Amino acid sequence: MNSISQPMITSGRGVIAVLGPTNTGKTHYAIERMVAHGTGIIGLPLRLLAREVYTRVVEKVGRENVSLVTGEEKITPPHARFSVCTVEAMPRDTKAAFVAIDEVQLAGDLERGHIFTDRILHLRGREETLLLGAATMRPILQQLLPGLTVVERPRLSNLLYAGQKKITRLPQRTAIVAFSADEVYAIAELIRRQRGGAAVVLGALSPRTRNSQVELYQNGDVEYLVATDAIGMGLNLDVDHVAFAQDRKFDGYQFRNLNPSELGQIAGRAGRHVRDGTFGVTGQVDPFDDELVQRIESHDFDSVRVLQWRTQKFDFSSLSSLRKSLEDAPPIAGLTRALPAVDQQALDHLSRYPEIIDLATTPARVEKLWEACALPDYRRITPAQHADLISTLFSDLVRNGAVSESFLAEQVHRADRTDGEIDTLSARIAQIRTWTYVSNRPGWLADPTHWQEKTREIEDRLSDALHERLTKRFVDRRTSVLMKRLRENAMLEAEISVNGDVFVEGHHVGQLSGFRFTPVSGTEGPDAKAVQTASQKALALEFEARAARLHAAGNSDLAMTSEGLVRWLGEPVARLAGSDHIMRPRVILLADEQLTGNARDHVAARIERFVNHHISTVLKPLDDLSRAEDLQGLAKGLAFQLVEGLGVLFRRDVTEEVKSLDQDARASMRRYGIRFGAYHIFIPALLKPAPAELITLLWALRNDGLDKPGYGELIPVLAAGRTSIVTDPSFERTFYKLAGFRFLGKRAVRVDILERLADIIRPLLQWKPGQPNRPEGAYDGRRFTTTTAMLSILGATAEDMEEILKGLGYRADVVTAEEAAAHLAVQSSAASEAAPASDDQQAASTESETEASATDDSDKVEPEDKAEASAEGEEKPEVSQQPEEVPAEASEASEPKPVLLWRVGGRNDNQRQQRPHHGERRNGGGGQPGNQRRQGKDGANGERDARENRRPQPRKNEQGSSEGRPDRDRRNDRSDRKDNKPQRGGPQPARFEARPPKKDKPIDPDSPFAKLAALKEQMKK
Repeated sequence: MNSISQPMITSGRGVIAVLGPTNTGKTHYAIERMVAHGTGIIGLPLRLLAREVYTRVVEKVGRENVSLVTGEEKITPPHARFSVCTVEAMPRDTKAAFVAIDEVQLAGDLERGHIFTDRILHLRGREETLLLGAATMRPILQQLLPGLTVVERPRLSNLLYAGQKKITRLPQRTAIVAFSADEVYAIAELIRRQRGGAAVVLGALSPRTRNSQVELYQNGDVEYLVATDAIGMGLNLDVDHVAFAQDRKFDGYQFRNLNPSELGQIAGRAGRHVRDGTFGVTGQVDPFDDELVQRIESHDFDSVRVLQWRTQKFDFSSLSSLRKSLEDAPPIAGLTRALPAVDQQALDHLSRYPEIIDLATTPARVEKLWEACALPDYRRITPAQHADLISTLFSDLVRNGAVSESFLAEQVHRADRTDGEIDTLSARIAQIRTWTYVSNRPGWLADPTHWQEKTREIEDRLSDALHERLTKRFVDRRTSVLMKRLRENAMLEAEISVNGDVFVEGHHVGQLSGFRFTPVSGTEGPDAKAVQTASQKALALEFEARAARLHAAGNSDLAMTSEGLVRWLGEPVARLAGSDHIMRPRVILLADEQLTGNARDHVAARIERFVNHHISTVLKPLDDLSRAEDLQGLAKGLAFQLVEGLGVLFRRDVTEEVKSLDQDARASMRRYGIRFGAYHIFIPALLKPAPAELITLLWALRNDGLDKPGYGELIPVLAAGRTSIVTDPSFERTFYKLAGFRFLGKRAVRVDILERLADIIRPLLQWKPGQPNRPEGAYDGRRFTTTTAMLSILGATAEDMEEILKGLGYRADVVTAEEAAAHLAVQSSAASEAAPASDDQQAASTESETEASATDDSDKVEPEDKAEASAEGEEKPEVSQQPEEVPAEASEASEPKPVLLWRVGGRNDNQRQQRPHHGERRNGGGGQPGNQRRQGKDGANGERDARENRRPQPRKNEQGSSEGRPDRDRRNDRSDRKDNKPQRGGPQPARFEARPPKKDKPIDPDSPFAKLAALKEQMKK
C-alpha cells in the first residue's frame, strides 16, 4: 500500500526566485509580500529565525492573525491568516495565497537537504510563491522548474577582506566563528579575560537562550559574539567584522574544509544595510589565498549542481516494503538520493528488534512507526540509543493508544532542575525539547495541552538558567556596562562603600583597605583607563577623610599584629621594620601615592605614637628600666644589657658584674622588678604571653626573623601554662629565650621554673649527714635524688627530669636501690642518736637562717659556674655535652631500678679517663664503657679543660670573691682534707652553707694586702 502524496511540480510558472548574497533584504521583502496577501505561509531554516520573523509579522498585523508552528512549539490563534514555520513543519499541501521558502540553498545539504527539496517541488501558493536563497541556486532551479522567474538582488554594502589578526586584537562588533562547542567556549573565555566578555551562539542552544545571547550582543552589553555557522542562517546581527577561528567542520559524516560558498554565507553577516563589513581569520587559521578572497568579496561561488532528494511515496504495507521504498531513485535529473537521515537510521535499527517486528504488522502500525522515527535527536546520542527511545514510544502508542503518562512524567521530572553548569543545563534542555516535540505530536498524548504547557515552562526556565550561566562565565558585567557608558561619552560616577568597596557606575571595581586600593581582576581591559580615572577621583577625597579620622582615632582603634603590621579598624595601614634601638622599630606606611602632604604626615605621626605607646605599655618593666635615672655605675650597665637582652640574661654571661654589685645596687635594681636567680637575671613580669609575643616580634624585626622557623610557635605554649616542653631542633633557638624558656637540649624549661627548681635543690645540698629532719631528696650532703615536687613544678616525667638536670650541668652517679636504702637507713639512725640542740643553739641557727633569707638568692649559692650545661652554643666549654653513661637495667623485670644520685658537675667530668679499668670508667655507678675522645671543637675543649685543671684554683667564699689570705687557705686545705675523705660516689662537691662567713681579722695597714685593697677601691671610684 502506497502513501498518498502530492505530485511533483516540475513547472516554475508563478514561482519567483529571489536570489542574492547576504544583506540583500530578501527576508524583509518576503515578509512585506506575505502581509500584502490575505493569507500566507513562510518556511524558515531555524526555529530561532522563525521566532524572529513571527515577532516581526505580529508587529505588522497583530498577534491574533499570526501562528507559529515548529516541531517543538505551536501558537495557533483560531482565526490566524498567516503562518510562520520551520521548513520541516510546513504542510505539504496548503490553500494559502502566498508561500515563501527561505534559504533554499540548503536543499543541497546532506542532512536536511531532502526536506527543502520536497518543499521546493511540492508546495505552492495560490497567488504567489517565493523561493529565497543564494545566487548559486539559479541554474539548478531553472533546470528543475522551467518558467521560473529569477530576481537577483545586489548586496547593499561591500564586503572586504581584513587579513589575519590575533583574537585579542580584533575590533569591536566582531563575530568570531568556530565549529565546536569546546572551541567556542575557549574563545569566549579568552575574550572575557582580555576584552570584557562575549555572547555565545551555538546551534545546540535552545532558541530562547540563543535569543537572549544575541540580545546581549545587539544591546551593546558585549562587543564580541562567538558563534558556530548558525549565524550564517539569516540571523540579523549588527556585525562589522567576521573572523574565522576555524575553517574545518564535521558535517555529520566527516571532517572537511568549508567550501567557498559556505565561507561566503558566514562572512556575509558582516555589514548591515549600507554599512560595509569585513572578514578575516584569527591567528589559528592560515590566511585566505587571493583567489578565495576575491570569490568571497565578489560573491562568485560554484553553482549547486544537484539537490538532495528522498521519495515521499512511502510503502507502509510492511517494514521491509517501507525500507525498500526509501531506496527509490530520483525520477528526474538534477536530484540525488539523500544519505540515510536520522529517521531512516532509526528505522534500520528498529527493523531488527523482535518486539518491533511483532508489533508492526499492519500498514497503520508501520506508518505509526515511521511517524515515531521522525523524532529529532536533540540529545545527539548514538543511533542505537535513539532507536531505543523510539521503540518505547511506539510500543505505548500501539498498545495503549498514547504515550504512557507515568513514563513521560518521570522523564520530564528528571529534566526539571536548574542547577548545574553549562553542559549539564544544555543536556537537560536537549532532553526536555524531546518531550516538547512529543507533546506537540497529534494523537500521541491523552492530555497534550497540559504537557505542552509543562514542557514549555521547563524549557524556558532551563533556557534562562543557561543564559545566566553563559553570561556569568563569559561576560564581565562590570566591563560591559562601563564600555557601554564610554560609547555614550558619559562621565563615570564612582563611590566608596563603608566597607571599602569601590564602585564605578554601580559595578565593583576594587577594594580600598586602609590607604591602599586593590583593583579587581579584569580591569586591564579597554575600559581600564576610564575606570582608573573615575576611581582615583573618589579615592583622593576618601584618603583625606580617612587620614583625618585616623589622626583623631583612639588607641583602641589600632592594633599591632604578630606579623609586624599595624591595623586600623582591622585594615593594615603600616608595617614595622628593625632599627638601631630594638625598642623603637621603624614605621613604614602602607599607602598609595594618593596619600600625600599633611595627610600623610599626620597618619605617620599618629601610627608612630601608637607603636611607642603600645610597646611602652606592654613592656612597661623594660621601658621603665631603659629610662631609669637612679641606677648608676655597674647597675646602670647591667640594666642596659637587660634591656638589650629583652628581659632575660644568662647569669654566667654577667658573672663578674653581678659579683661586683653591692647590696644597695641590687636593691635598686629589684625595685624595677629584676630578679637575681641562680641561672638568670630576669624580669618575671615579662614571662607572660603578651609581653613575650611583643618581645619576639621586636627581636625578629631587628634580626630578619619573621620568616625563621619557629617564629610565633612558642607563644601559644606559654599561654597554655606549660612549664617545660620538648624542643624542636628546626626552630631558631633564640625564640625559646624570647618566650621565657631555657633551652636545655631535648627540653626547654621556663626560666622562673628553673629558679624554683634551684630553690628546691639548694637545701638538699646544704643538708649535712647526721643532722635531723633530712629533707626529701637529700642523700649525703653533696648528692640528691629527684622528688615529686621537682616533677610537679616542671610538669615532667622522670625521664624528662634526667634531661633537664643534665642540661643544667648536674651529673648522675648510679647506685643500686639496696645500697641507697641502706645508706639512708644509716643516716636516719645517726640523726636519731644525736642529742637535741640546746635552746641557745636553736636560736642561733634560727638567727643565721633569717640573715641568709635576707640576702640575694644568688648569694646563697653560686652553682652556675659549674652547673650550666653546654646544650646552648653559648654555654661554657668546661661543662660536658657527652651523653651520660647509665648502667644497663636488670634483665629481670622484678629487679629494682637503680637510683640516680645527682651532683654538681665539674671539669673532671669532661675529661676522658686516662687509664680505664678493663674498658670501664671508674665512676661510683660505673660499668659503662668509656666514651671516645671527641673530635674537632669538643676535643679542643677537652684539652683546654685539662690545662685548666692543672692550674691551681683559688677557692671562693660564699659571695664568690677569691680569698687571698694564706691562713684562710690553710684552714680550707685542712677542711678539704677532712671533708674529702674517700667516699663512694666520686669526688667531693663544693660545700654551700646558709650562714654568713666569719669576719676576717683587721689587716695590717702596712701590709702589701692593705695597699692592694686600697688600690682596688680607688680604681672602682
